[in-house]
Amino acid sequence: MINNALKKKIDAFKTVDRLKEADIYPFFRPLQSDQDTEVIIGSKRILMFGSNSYLGLTNNKQVKDAAKKAIDKYGSGCAGSRFLNGTLDLHLELEEALADFVGKESALVFSTGYQVNVGVISALAGRNDYIFLDEWNHACIIDGARLSFGKIYKYGHSDMAHLEKLLANAPIDAFKLIATDGVFSMEGDIARLDEITTLAKKYNATVFVDDAHSLGVLGPGGRGTAAHFNNTHKVDLIMGTFSKSLASIGGFVAADKRVIEYLKHHARSLMFSASISPGAAASALAALEVMKAEPERIEKLWQNTNYTLDAFREAGFDIGPTESPIIPIYVRDNEKTFLMAKMLMDEGVFVNPVVSPAVSSESSMIRFSLMSTHSFKQIDYAVEKIKKVAYKLKIPQVNAVKETVKA
Repeated sequence: MINNALKKKIDAFKTVDRLKEADIYPFFRPLQSDQDTEVIIGSKRILMFGSNSYLGLTNNKQVKDAAKKAIDKYGSGCAGSRFLNGTLDLHLELEEALADFVGKESALVFSTGYQVNVGVISALAGRNDYIFLDEWNHACIIDGARLSFGKIYKYGHSDMAHLEKLLANAPIDAFKLIATDGVFSMEGDIARLDEITTLAKKYNATVFVDDAHSLGVLGPGGRGTAAHFNNTHKVDLIMGTFSKSLASIGGFVAADKRVIEYLKHHARSLMFSASISPGAAASALAALEVMKAEPERIEKLWQNTNYTLDAFREAGFDIGPTESPIIPIYVRDNEKTFLMAKMLMDEGVFVNPVVSPAVSSESSMIRFSLMSTHSFKQIDYAVEKIKKVAYKLKIPQVNAVKETVKA
């Protein structure tokens, strides 16, 4: 039996009960199939437009075979942290391949992308240091900053004048870390990394880029945001995850060798967590090899992205400043966002509702994301269903929806 104080806290949380009673609860929906462009939920085939598998590699034979072979050789887990008994030669092989891929001397693999940001940022920033965050950064960057002893300052989204003002007010000789998403995970736009690195040089700051949604998407061969801007040498730390384009679970940070050596002995989320499993490491390495060998996957991803952006813009949807496979469809009302996600699921289209506190209620959205393996036919179907549902919900957009739906 839970104690009274805990019961009071738990009972005050009514949101889930209310959404379930209204039959619009959209979270923890169990899939009964692999993560593909079509999935099975509740024995029904659904088009998947809520996945981060940008290159469609989660069910790739080469990737799956690599995971199976790794389990046969190393077993199912490492039974310890990287710091002690949990480092495999496979981890080192993966780190070497990742460092080479993103253009850095060295890399360090963590068990999740979240642990990378929490561990790296909190390890680098001390009591007399300064951290500058874009206000739209992912939660794991914010959490890493909070776990540090550094002084935290947020600048307006991609507002370089605001960032410069904050940097100018910090001591020139102090350690200053600018941390930013490469591609912003909800809004889909790209950080102004060329301007950020210019300001970093001017004010003696260190630059950390979260390429969770950029790896396999941006830059030559999918090498990320810094490669996209051709300024890898100006970015101090590049972080990436395996759970998007690399079809696995885990994350890494790449930097100069001495920086990585420092993080090995200071990043608590690495030192005190069990290491990434052999199967996960092998599948990430295999996915990286497929990505390099099959550049047409990235080309098709961008064909799908441009095709879909044109379709939504032509229909008049408010999709904000996105310029990537992440496309927000702004609803700007929490309740309607939940209802829209439910109605689209009923129409056979899986999308993710994003509501407060992840964003403000006025910025609530449907997050629509693309894979290179989507067909134009699948995209057309989803766009038509979204127009149909938006019209029914009287979401303010789309001049031509009524005529399209009638037809």
